[in-house]
Amino acid sequence: MENEAVLLADDLQSACDVLRGGGLILYPTDTVWGIGCDAASALAVERIYTLKRRADRRAMLVLLDSADRLETYVEEVPAIARELMEVAVRPLTIIYPKARNVAPNLPGEDGSLGIRITDEPFSGRLCRMFCRPVVSTSANLSGQPSPASFREIAEEIRTGVDYVVRYRQDDTRPARPSGILQISPGGLVRVIRE
Repeated sequence: MENEAVLLADDLQSACDVLRGGGLILYPTDTVWGIGCDAASALAVERIYTLKRRADRRAMLVLLDSADRLETYVEEVPAIARELMEVAVRPLTIIYPKARNVAPNLPGEDGSLGIRITDEPFSGRLCRMFCRPVVSTSANLSGQPSPASFREIAEEIRTGVDYVVRYRQDDTRPARPSGILQISPGGLVRVIRE
């Protein structure tokens, strides 16, 4: 158990250092393994698009460790969003209108931003240490299925990042992506992915 705690602490520090330097990380989240970067770095965001071979530049979501920080990154957090987070039984990404304080190439064309609050041991602590949102996009090439575990991640992705987190690499429990809801400026909720 002590070795796992040391590994977690070392990984957190290394990943945080890479993020602060504008690099990319491959890390476990509360859903599938993700490719991450500083959500405020346009260059790092562009590197992820290139690594994933994404031509369409679809928006990527970000992780935060606390719902208290939402207002820093979106103009408005409707009451329904907080209610949905409270009743969610599995990880939930909510797409909010009018992103702010993130790289300009991160939000959708309409200015929206997907945010998920994570309390998973690695990603939650990483967001707390980093003090900014961390991009989280599935660790797969565009058009390929999301990996259910670390061992399913393509070598091209593993070698294309600046740091690969060691914590939870042996975890073989199948993971699945989060549910996704979009909230319009008027508070209308639309299901994107159940």
